[in-house]
Amino acid sequence: MITSFSEIFEHLKSATKKRLVAAYANDAHTIGAVSMAIDAGIVNATLVGDAKTIKAVCEKEEIDFNKFNVIQEADENRAALTAVEFVSKGEGDLLMKGLCSTDKYMRAILNKEVGLLPPKGVLSHITLMKSTTYHKMLLFSDIAVIPAPDLKQKVAICGYLIKAAQSLGIEKPKVAIIAATEQMSPGMQACVDAAIISKMADRGQIQNAYVDGPLAVDVAIDQEAKDIKKVSGTVAADADCLLFPNIEAGNVFYKTIGKFTNSQLAAIVVGAKAPCVLSSRGDTTETKLNSIALAALAALNQK
Repeated sequence: MITSFSEIFEHLKSATKKRLVAAYANDAHTIGAVSMAIDAGIVNATLVGDAKTIKAVCEKEEIDFNKFNVIQEADENRAALTAVEFVSKGEGDLLMKGLCSTDKYMRAILNKEVGLLPPKGVLSHITLMKSTTYHKMLLFSDIAVIPAPDLKQKVAICGYLIKAAQSLGIEKPKVAIIAATEQMSPGMQACVDAAIISKMADRGQIQNAYVDGPLAVDVAIDQEAKDIKKVSGTVAADADCLLFPNIEAGNVFYKTIGKFTNSQLAAIVVGAKAPCVLSSRGDTTETKLNSIALAALAALNQK
């Protein structure tokens, strides 16, 4: 079982290198992260963006410009679409967001002609965290794509979390369906959805995972909270995955963890024809590098 980001990198080194395509890769964080991923031996890379800007960044950061395949496209929208088209045509195995905004990146992924959304597909977003205060790696979703997932979308997200956990070697992951409380409150839709999803898992409609909810975050990850609140079950205090009720809850959790704790993070879009790195433009080079590794790991298990 993979228990750290360093183990992900070691695992990828023994696998076939994946082909990364970065959309509007004009910034130092993206170029630096891709450069480190190449040096780590886990990807080959194409950067779509303004070649002059990319070269200037490489010179400033003392990065070899020639290690990249650079496709000239100075316009942000066209750069995103060109990168998506490369992956759609099978000329890349994973996509990465550079300096382009998330809405333009997602519009390119959803483009009806060259986009990466399968028929009747559901796109979502998964984050992987390694914290010094939790006893194992933790996956959570959705923090960036679906604002208010309905029951059907939450079931899809649950499936993505299970698959991501299994790619880390967790044979039967523990998924906590998060709400504001672990009490079953019919007046709170998050509680109702969590109870339904949990029962679906009990009856085999969701397989190869332990699924429980509603659970508050503290109960899902903390033994003391579990004991005090007298919550039973396999998932409480030992969750591998957290499924958040809406984008506000997930996004605030992500950014709070990122800014107030010493945690390593990675973030990708799942449900597309290929994994798509989607970290914030304000994220560190380390987070972007970890995200590349997570996307490459997902690509290994996608075929």
